Amino acid sequence: MKITLNRINGDYLFECKNSIGNSILLDNISESDGTKAVSPMESLLMAVAGCSGIDMVSIMKKQRQELTNFSAEVEGERIQEDDAKPFKNIMVKFFLEGKIDPNKARKAAELSFVKYCSVSKTLEPKVTVNYQVFVNGEAV
Repeated sequence: MKITLNRINGDYLFECKNSIGNSILLDNISESDGTKAVSPMESLLMAVAGCSGIDMVSIMKKQRQELTNFSAEVEGERIQEDDAKPFKNIMVKFFLEGKIDPNKARKAAELSFVKYCSVSKTLEPKVTVNYQVFVNGEAV
């Protein structure tokens, strides 16, 4: 796996591309208006959501659950550590709708974070990643 990063303005705006040309924009939102791109730390939260989301949808499909909508919210708590501000805790909230067994949804999230999600596993043990699952508006 390989990506490239290229600076595309006179400040901190970068374009990152994967090996087949798909790209995202990154920017230093603390020193810009933040309208051009996401920060690298935001992209990390997005990666946690994307990785675990792919796991959950895959598991739910195998369980023959009928998802009509799937979304997530991710919040990260940062701490000051020398000159850096790494994440200490990350909370992922999944919102699923459809004909879904709540126990299967909860188990899919557990499997993602305990076994499959490479992004959250990469953050262990330094960052605690917790999750909540909501099915049709109800916490499970």
